[in-house]
Amino acid sequence: MSLFREIFTWWDGNTIGTRFHTWRKGKFVGEDELGNRYYQLNNGERRWVIYKNRADASLIPPGWHGWMHYSIDTPPTDQNYQEKSWQKDHIPNLTGTSRAHRPQGSVLASTKRPSATGDYESWQPDK
Repeated sequence: MSLFREIFTWWDGNTIGTRFHTWRKGKFVGEDELGNRYYQLNNGERRWVIYKNRADASLIPPGWHGWMHYSIDTPPTDQNYQEKSWQKDHIPNLTGTSRAHRPQGSVLASTKRPSATGDYESWQPDK
């Protein structure tokens, strides 16, 4: 099924074209704790990631994010990478899941929606 998805779908991440390009021109740089594999061209001009499972940019940890966006030149595997005190642990994008953020007043929130306060006046066109 994996090869079938690579040939006929693009939304799952790695396609057959990406696999061929990576095999032909990619230089393996490292792998993160989630199993994502990072590559670059031999001259370092282009960098890309092959996701372990589904393609989701929120699945890139902070250290690799800096490398992918050219904020740092050395990948986290080539140095003694120390997380900054302000960095948080990785949390995937939860939009569309049952664990997504639902603010107070949202129709999807588990709490009762507050009553209208009467401070809203609807617009009426001039007649």
